[in-house]
Amino acid sequence: MPESATPVTPVTFPPAFLWGAATSAYQIEGAVREDGRTPSIWDTFSHTPGKTAGGDTGDIAVDHYHRYRDDVALMKDLGLGAYRFSISWPRVQPTGRGPAVQRGLDFYRRLVDELLAAGIKPAVTLYHWDLPQELEDAGGWPERDTAYRFAEYAQIVGEALGDRVEQWITLNEPWCAAFLGYASGVHAPGRTDPAAALRAAHHLNLAHGLGTVALRSVMPARNSVAISLNTSVVRPLSQSPADLAAARRIDDLSGGIFHGPILHGAYPQSLLEATAPVTDWSYVQDGDLGQIRQPIDAICLNYYTPTVVSAADADSRAPRADGHGASDHSPWPAADDVAFHQPPGERTAMGWSVDPSGLHELIMRYNREAPGIPLYISENGAAYDDKPGADGSVHDPERVAYLNGHLQAVRQAITDGADVRGYYLWSLLDNFEWAYGYEKRFGAVYVDYASQQRTPKSSALWYGRAARTGTLPPPDAAGQAFGESAE
Repeated sequence: MPESATPVTPVTFPPAFLWGAATSAYQIEGAVREDGRTPSIWDTFSHTPGKTAGGDTGDIAVDHYHRYRDDVALMKDLGLGAYRFSISWPRVQPTGRGPAVQRGLDFYRRLVDELLAAGIKPAVTLYHWDLPQELEDAGGWPERDTAYRFAEYAQIVGEALGDRVEQWITLNEPWCAAFLGYASGVHAPGRTDPAAALRAAHHLNLAHGLGTVALRSVMPARNSVAISLNTSVVRPLSQSPADLAAARRIDDLSGGIFHGPILHGAYPQSLLEATAPVTDWSYVQDGDLGQIRQPIDAICLNYYTPTVVSAADADSRAPRADGHGASDHSPWPAADDVAFHQPPGERTAMGWSVDPSGLHELIMRYNREAPGIPLYISENGAAYDDKPGADGSVHDPERVAYLNGHLQAVRQAITDGADVRGYYLWSLLDNFEWAYGYEKRFGAVYVDYASQQRTPKSSALWYGRAARTGTLPPPDAAGQAFGESAE
């Protein structure tokens, strides 16, 4: 080391910190017509011309349904301590009603057994957007009955896996399910009705509450029940009263609409007033808010990039740069007078700005919002244009830098007093990226979609070393091979 160099203090995490990776069923499983599975809204949406890039579907995806043993072995080789995956509702309960299909449940039983045998903790997400199509045909999430159907489904899965799975998440990103699915239409089921989107948000909240009760009725008391939220880190473009009001509007629509009732038993009054031109909220029945406000054991947070807003110029017709796909319809009900801005600086292949400070800000917000409730980062990661080199290896230094910066932000939040107990990288594998099809690669493991060959990228090796040692390696140490001792 040169005399002038200053030694870098290692960034070390608490010994019990959980190092994991995450996926979702429709994005990786494939096998959409096997063992009794029936279509979900994403099957229908992806098979509708013009809805996904290149007409891509999840019919095969990365064939995890048949290759799960190899994928678990890969996780073990990397040294991961946990794996967050979702259950395909139409694989378990094909019509969204009635008894389970045991062949569908058996797949998840086998997956859980394989994970436990490898020393990897399974974390189950019950709903990652693949609503059975028959329930959408009956009205979908804007209909109250869907919340009751979800509770029935939660009980089925809890009974099947609750003896071996300790970490449970009811819903993943209900904001996306409600507002991208029913307001902007860029996600399944592709509807564009802002009033329906607000009803969907309430019924997703109700589903969380009912599902939490259902899970606890059939599982050991030691099990943890949580929800994954993707509350925006909203920053006003300026400190003007108009820009601050715009930021409050978007913060209510992205966060308050969910954590208000879940944590505090009430929707923000400012949200109710702002959305009054769209809905009267009469679907919130007596007792709903108490049902939604169930005690939860953890809060899971998904973060990718901050959101910058201002009051819209009345003469401006600029496209809405909110990072949630192109649509003539806004995912933000009653917020047409809010403008979205791209921050300067580095961006990922999604066009999202890279800003680890936003993750620290989000963690500290929920540390204040829900004191005493542990936090997990259930998704964090980035898409880049990854390609194999001549030797077949895949080097992704941008992703390594992204992960290093965001994990340092997590460690700083812990130092600042936040009870953050784990981190799940999004995603384990390159996969079907919803309406973007296979164009965007979020995986730490490269997948050749033609051959289904898996190749760990530099970021996977770097992250695996962090998981084995509990310390962030230097970003240029990404090439450490599998199986090396944790030193």
